[in-house]
Amino acid sequence: MPKRILQGTVVSAGKEKTIVVNVERRVRHPLYKKTITRSSKFHAHDETNDFKIGDKVRIIECRPMSKKKSWIVLTDSIN
Repeated sequence: MPKRILQGTVVSAGKEKTIVVNVERRVRHPLYKKTITRSSKFHAHDETNDFKIGDKVRIIECRPMSKKKSWIVLTDSIN
């Protein structure tokens, strides 16, 4: 099964080797047919503590590293 890759914005970088990434997706409302934005927050592993709040990053699924952290930040940057 392929690993999911998501793109989002860093909203917290205060923990050691961990960042929180907000991922937004657009879905159509089932009844009213209007496009709405849904967002989810993911805890991701940042080995080198390179990323700051506001950075756009890509994250990929991995094995669980802790209770909430099961994503790793991809090292290539997004402009």
